[in-house]
This record gives sequence, structure tokens and C-alpha cells, in this order.
Amino acid sequence: MSVKTELNFTLNGRPVNIEVPVDMTVLNLLRDVLDLKGTKYACGEGECGACTIEVDGTTINSCLMYAADLNGRTVMTIEGLGAGNKMHPMQQSFVDHGAVQCGFCMPGMIIQANYLVKQNPDLTREEMKRGLEGNICRCTGYTKVLDAVAAIVGAEG
Repeated sequence: MSVKTELNFTLNGRPVNIEVPVDMTVLNLLRDVLDLKGTKYACGEGECGACTIEVDGTTINSCLMYAADLNGRTVMTIEGLGAGNKMHPMQQSFVDHGAVQCGFCMPGMIIQANYLVKQNPDLTREEMKRGLEGNICRCTGYTKVLDAVAAIVGAEG
């Protein structure tokens, strides 16, 4: 029998009160318990960035964090980025620039890109590259991803 803990946190602007096993990861909580499938499971080791979310205003790999550590915190997933059926400007920019191919890594990539722009709205292309190094994409080649982020910050390629 697994030991459980009660959590109270904010998820995408809404309060969550839930009991979970102490050894459950945030990724498993989001996908398997809360049915938020936008955050992807890929490597399970924090190497690929597909599971990137924001916790208290900073990005983390949700496969590496225990759900129990969310107590009292604020979480944003890809589902919380837009408003209703309207895409967030970063999401729209990825679509407009053809940066989305298979789409598997895109939720984590978009969360990370949005975080970078919030931290520094005047990012250079080199800073974008460095800031997205932890997000692996096998489809795009990154040029269109960087173009999408550059369009948001007004940077020139």
C-alpha cells in the first residue's frame, strides 16, 4: 500500500485539492490523474524537455519532480497558456512560422520559449538558442522555432 499525501496547489489558475501517492511525479499527476495530456512523457529522465511546465514562475521538467512538492505552489501547463479556445501569442507564432511538425515536443518547447521571453523580452537569437537547449526536437531543425520566438520579441534573425 502506497503512502499518500494531500496537496493544495493552483493549476492553470484554479485551486486543486487532491490526495496522491508520495512517490508520484508531477508528470504522472498531470497526465494520469488530472487528465491533462498536453504535457508529454518522453525520456523520463529530464533530458528532453517534452514535459516542461512552470512551477512558481520557473520552468521544470515535470518527470523529475514529485507531486508532493507542489503543495502551496502555482503550476502552469500548456493547457493554461491560452485563454479558452484562443491560443496564446507564443502558440500562434509557432503555428504561423511552421514550427510545429509532429507536435510531440511542442508543449514543452512553447512553455520554455514563453518563460524565456517573460524573463527577457529583448532576447537575442543566440540567447534563444541557449535557452531552448534543454528542449529536444527531432523534426524541426530549430530554425522555425527560433523564428517563432523571434517574432514575439521582435528580434531579427
